[in-house]
Order: sequence, then structure tokens, then C-alpha cells
Amino acid sequence: MSTAAAPLELERARLAYGKRVVWSDVDLTVRPGEFLTVLGPNGSGKTSLLRAILGLTPLSGGRLTIMGAPPRRGSRAVGYIPQQRLIDPSTPVRARDLVRLGLDGDRWGIGGRRTRERVDALLAAVGATAYADVPLGMLSGGEQQRVRIAQALGTEPALLLCDEPLLSLDLKHQHEVTALIHAMRRERGTAVVFVTHEINPVLPYTDRVLYLAPGGHAIGAPDDVLTSAQLSALYGTPVDVLHSQGRVVIVGGDDEHVHHVEEAQE
Repeated sequence: MSTAAAPLELERARLAYGKRVVWSDVDLTVRPGEFLTVLGPNGSGKTSLLRAILGLTPLSGGRLTIMGAPPRRGSRAVGYIPQQRLIDPSTPVRARDLVRLGLDGDRWGIGGRRTRERVDALLAAVGATAYADVPLGMLSGGEQQRVRIAQALGTEPALLLCDEPLLSLDLKHQHEVTALIHAMRRERGTAVVFVTHEINPVLPYTDRVLYLAPGGHAIGAPDDVLTSAQLSALYGTPVDVLHSQGRVVIVGGDDEHVHHVEEAQE
């Protein structure tokens, strides 16, 4: 009996730019419906990992597959939610226009009743029906991210990549966006790779953590990876992981990388 291919699999994966090795020997299988949170300081290779999965940056060694096949640009098996970006209020593109691009971006202008119904269903699924015809630039940051989630789910991807989608959102909208992504992956069985500096909003939904750091990487359950011993080993300097009222706070010494993590996650 054959086993279905995993949404994402890396085997001894390595990425380097010239002599600089970003990460290496990464062995990882992401299962259907799993929520993997990717953490680490700036420059640790989080964005490079997403680019490799999207087929934009080739590995320097090892293997990476999406549903058993090599990554490629524009794969309909992969959905992508980008970082929050400021949109000019005068931009005429409406919420429904952006979602439609996720359905038939390579065939702009082609479609009919079934496409409109599909767009309406996606907007309804993320609670964005009320502003379907509002220009994107007139929406709040949280509303824009809801629309981007609808767009990313348009092709019913097996894998959903989230590139720091909580940036510039207030705490209320951070929790709304993460809860929505969690609900979508539970409903559809979509695997999620969620890159973030803000661990606490996603901690309740995280199955495993991939932590990229100057001294290597660690993969496992949050309670196994987010420990003082583990992060001290990864950073090569003492790091304290504190737990308070269900929140995780990472406190380091004077090392600039650890200081960055402390600021970002408090």
C-alpha cells in the first residue's frame, strides 16, 4: 500500500551563498494539517527557506520536495501569504480582485459565474464578505490579511506558507489572523509553515518549531525546542527562556542576535 507524499519534505537540505552557509543538514517532513512555526533572528535563513520552497532559490545540497515533486515557481500546491505591506488608498484593486488573482492569475480577464461564486465563497470563509468590493488600500491591516489568506487558499494548496503575516498588526488582529489560519488548516488539512518573530500569538496552534540560529537549528515540539539549554546551545551564549501566564519570553545577554530575539518576542 503506497503512502501519500508529504506536503513538504527536506532531506539533508543545505543552503549557502558563496562561502556563507545559511543552514545545513535540515531533515524535516511536514505532514498534512501540521502547523510548523519557523523562528530565528534576522539573517538566520527563514526567508531563504520560503524562497527555496517556492522554487525561487535552489538548494546548495540535499533534497526538497512538495507533494513528492521538486519545487517550482507558481505551483498550485503551495499557497503564500506575504508580509503585511502598505497599500496606497488610491489603488483601484478591490478585495475580490486580489482573491481572483489567486484563482486565475495566469488567465486574467477569463472566468464566469463559477469563478465569481468561488471568489465569494473564499471571501465568506475568511469573514471578508462585507468588504469584498472595497479597494484594498481602504482596508485595515487585519482586513487586508484576511483577504490575502483567501487569495492564498484559492488553489486549495496542500501547503500554506506564511511570511511574517503578523508584522504591523496590533495584538487583536494578530490573534484574529492566526486563529483564522488555524481554522483553515483544520478544515482543509492544509499544512502550514509559519515564519514569525512573534511566537506567542501562534504558540497555541503550533505542533512543532523549526528554530534557525547562528549555531545550527533545532526541530521539535515547542516545549522541547524553546528551552534555556537548547537555545543557549544554538546561540553559543547563555539564553533564558521564561514562561509567564502562558507566554514565552526569551532573554539573552549582550549578543546582538539574542537581543533581537528578546525584543521581538516580548
